[in-house]
Formats: sequence, structure tokens, C-alpha cells
Amino acid sequence: MALVAGVDCSTQSTKVLICDAETGAVVRQGRAPHPDATEVAPAVWWDALRSASDGLLDDVQALAVGGQQHGMVTLDANGEVVRPALLWNDTRSAGAATDLIDELGGAQPWVDAVGVVPVASFTVTKLRWLAANEPDEARRTERVVLPHDWLTWKLSTNADPTTDRGDASGTGYWSAATGEYRHDLLRRAFGRELGVPEVKKPDAIVGHTPDGIALAAGTGDNMAAALGLGAGPGDVVVSLGTSGTVFAVSESPTTDPSGYVAGFADATGRFLPLVCTLNAARVLTAAADLLGVDLDRLSELALASTPGAAGLTLLPYLDGERTPDLPDETGRLTGLTRANARPENLARAAVEGMLLGLADGLDAVRQHGVPVRRALLIGGAALSPAVRAVASGILGVPVDVPAPGEYVALGAARQAAWALSGAAEPPQWTVEAERAPEATEDYSGARDRYAQFRTGVQELSVRSNKS
Repeated sequence: MALVAGVDCSTQSTKVLICDAETGAVVRQGRAPHPDATEVAPAVWWDALRSASDGLLDDVQALAVGGQQHGMVTLDANGEVVRPALLWNDTRSAGAATDLIDELGGAQPWVDAVGVVPVASFTVTKLRWLAANEPDEARRTERVVLPHDWLTWKLSTNADPTTDRGDASGTGYWSAATGEYRHDLLRRAFGRELGVPEVKKPDAIVGHTPDGIALAAGTGDNMAAALGLGAGPGDVVVSLGTSGTVFAVSESPTTDPSGYVAGFADATGRFLPLVCTLNAARVLTAAADLLGVDLDRLSELALASTPGAAGLTLLPYLDGERTPDLPDETGRLTGLTRANARPENLARAAVEGMLLGLADGLDAVRQHGVPVRRALLIGGAALSPAVRAVASGILGVPVDVPAPGEYVALGAARQAAWALSGAAEPPQWTVEAERAPEATEDYSGARDRYAQFRTGVQELSVRSNKS
């Protein structure tokens, strides 16, 4: 039995799965935590990988890394890390994003060039922030790579880092549609030339570890999750983790000048239109803390309420927001009266508010011509009975809930098995899923109230920025 390893270097931890290359069965696994921060020294990831994989890799033949998207890892002329990596959820470059959009004449030129509109998450904006705010570190920087690029390079005997089309498509200076870097945009952001990793094919072996393990190209976490789930055309993945993401496998690239849908590439040669919110599972954690209950009790309370939470609507921008682009916004609650000021209604508003933001994302993906047949609900919050009960009604499509699993690491392992096999397509691994309850309630009122509330907050933000 050939074994392969998949690594998930996420915001919160590193997970390692060892899988049967033919069936995808997980035979052993490990995990190590990361600090809760928006900037992290890459050495932390390396230490976590060594800890999580300790004793697991002896008989492994191939390995791939799935990593958190967008993070900026800067390297000097000797390949040493210049400063801690800025992660996707670090919003200090929001002003840089606005400046870059304005300098190019608006959002449309960015979409035409690279399929995305800059927001604070993207690497291109972080490079502009670095050049403007840390000139000494900027002068020392000769190359920029992404978290999964750095870890793959650290594992290998290669002289130079590599990347893949999926993760590269989230930088803001590589185009999924053309398959090429836009060095002019990189120069615009940073002020001069920077070295970037070569983009390898999804099924490529890009190097070997000192112990002879073959290294696949790896990819971004969302691309790896899609691969791990076996998502195909017609499937939209709704992931409820630290962030919330909605992404679908598409045969053709998408372009959205509003910036709502990012035109990413996937890990197979197709495309992955994606909407990302900063606020997902932690909305439920915050609501549980506010009510002084655990997550199980929060779910029970939410189920004791009714669709629409008796008129309560939560705009869950507890950590600012990426989509819509409101990095300095806060969470807001509206519709509160003496009659509905009940714990069960607040719990329900938290569940519905989290899902309503993602329903907007699903609608946006569909409006760009991407077929949506069903939603695959994954992530920590997908375990909540209340979330499962509400999901199909708010999302407006049938919902399947795959068995709990580390799908980013599983997708990385599947990529490793693909590279090892030399086959034309990834191996066919089966993922079990349970159909969530079909909605019988009407959520149109809740959706309308949410849309009106969100629009009002966006308009207020625009007016504030102009004043």
C-alpha cells in the first residue's frame, strides 16, 4: 500500500494526514497549534509541521502542502525571512488596497488583469503596505512567497521556491485566466522588481525531501478543500471555519468588478470563483459567550426560536469584513424590542446572520453563470444542529454535510497521490455525506431584512469615507 501525506497549514494549526494513495483512507494523523495572531513568524509553521508529523512520515512516498491563502512571506537575498508573515486576516493594508484600485483607474482594470479586485487580504496590498511603512524591511526584501510555497521549499532540497496556480491566483499579481504573472502590478505595489516562485502544474512533482519523499506542488487551502471533497461542476462549497467561504468549481474563469467574487484558479486546471467573509464560526462562539452558554446550548436556543429570529437581524461583522469590503466595520444588531429580547432569538439571529452573509456569496457566484446544484457544508460550525436545520432554507439549495474531516489536508494528500501516480486525473476518493433537512419554512423576510440592513451600513460607510 502506497502512502501519501497531506499538510494543512491553516490560520490556527497545522494538520497532517497520512492516506492510502489509492482509496484516500486516513491511516494516521497529527496536529499542532499556531498562535492566534494576524502576523506569524514562518518558523512557527515549520516547528508546528515537525511536531504534527513527528513519527508519521517514515514510509510516505509523496507529500503536498495546503496553506492559508494570501499570506505575505518576504525573503532576503539569502532566502532568509525578513519579517513575520502578514496573514490573510491582517487588515492593516486596507488603505493600500484602496490606493491601488484608484491608481489603476478603478476595479475593472484589476479584474481584467488578474481576475480580482484588491482587498486587504491579498498579498499585493500587503506589499504596498510594507513598502510604505517598513522601508528598511522593504529594502532587504528580494522575493515574496506564500505560506504553502515557503513550507514546500523548506521541506525540499530545491534552491528556489515554487508555487501552484491555485494559490498564485490569490496574490493580486497572477492571472488565472492567462496563467501569467503581472510583474507590472507587482512593481506598482512594491516600487521595484521582486522575485516570485515558478508556477508549477497541479500534478507536478516539484522536488524531494532530503529523505526522498516526492513533493507535489501544493495549493491554497480553499483549492485543497475542493479537491479533498471531490467537488465538481454544480457543487458549491460553503465552509464555516475561522473565515466563511463560498466557492464553486467552474470550467471557465469569472470576472466581477464589484470585487465580491474573486476569480481564482483551482487545483486541477479549472477555476474556483470564491467569496470570502472574515466572520463565520466565531460569530457563534461570540454569541455563546455573550449568552453565557456553550455551543450545544446555543444551538438548542436557536432551534427554540423561529425563522427570522422574531425580527432580530445580526450583521455579523465582528472582526471587520472582507466581503463586502468593510475592514473597519463592527457587528450590528437591529430590530430589538422588549418582546423579542430573548436568548433564543439572539442565538437564532447569530446562526442566521452568519449564514445570510454566505447566502449572499452563493447568489453572487450563481449570478456569474456558475451552475449551483447543491451546497456542501463543511467546517466547525457545520456540526451545529441549528446550522444544519437552517442552512437549506437560507442558502436556497439542497445541502449535503460531508462527514467531519480535515478536507484541506485530505485534498493536499489527494494531490500528492495524483502527482505520484502520473495519471491524467486525480484518484477517485469517496467522501461520505449526509443530506441536511430540507427547508419547509419561509426565510424570505429574514433575507430581505438582512439585505436592507447590509445595504444601509454599506451606504453609511461610503458616506463616512467621503466626509
